[in-house]
Amino acid sequence: MTRDEVIQQREDLLARVGMSYEQLRDRAAVYSLSMDESRVWDTIEGLDYLLQGD
Repeated sequence: MTRDEVIQQREDLLARVGMSYEQLRDRAAVYSLSMDESRVWDTIEGLDYLLQGD
């Protein structure tokens, strides 16, 4: 995946759950995510890890 594809996937995931990164992060911090939202959060954390490597 290119960097642009990773960024687009991240944006698509946030749109899927209808939240900003900050909203999703804050809800994850208090364990207030649905199963789908939790999977999205885990995926976004992985994508962010990949983006840090650039």
